[in-house]
This record gives sequence, C-alpha cells and structure tokens, in this order.
Amino acid sequence: MTPASSDPESMPVSKFKATCLGVLQRVKRTGRPVLVTRFGEPIAQIVPPPAEERTAGWLGAMAGRGRIVGDVVQPLVGEGEWEAGKK
Repeated sequence: MTPASSDPESMPVSKFKATCLGVLQRVKRTGRPVLVTRFGEPIAQIVPPPAEERTAGWLGAMAGRGRIVGDVVQPLVGEGEWEAGKK
C-alpha cells in the first residue's frame, strides 16, 4: 500500500473549473498531483511538469579554454612582409 502523502488530491470537475488557475499554480509549486473526477470517476490527473534540464548555451562555451600569448595588438609579421605593402 502506498503512503497517503503520495496519493493525489481528488477534486470534482466543477470545483476544478472554478479554481483551475489556482490549482495549476499549486501543483507546480508543491509538486503534488491533483486527480479530477466526474461523478466520482477519474477523468484527468494534473501533474507537475518534469524538471528542466539545463544545457550549456553557446554563449561562454569556450570561456577559460583560450590563452593569450604575446602582444595581441601588434601584427605577427613586419610591414615589409605584407603583400599589400609591397610595390
């Protein structure tokens, strides 16, 4: 037998219709499901959404993986070695 704390709360469909938004917010906040019934028969069960998996985004994906070596402002080769500088 399952413990009473894991049993979903039961609610008639008429009460669910009247308090729908509040019930949805409560299920999301508490994580406890709600069983919606009609004439005592279950017709729907409101359950919280699964936990979101946080995946690493592309922004900052390479943070900490690079290394600056030398002067980043000066060109790697002298002006005379550039093709555009030759006449």
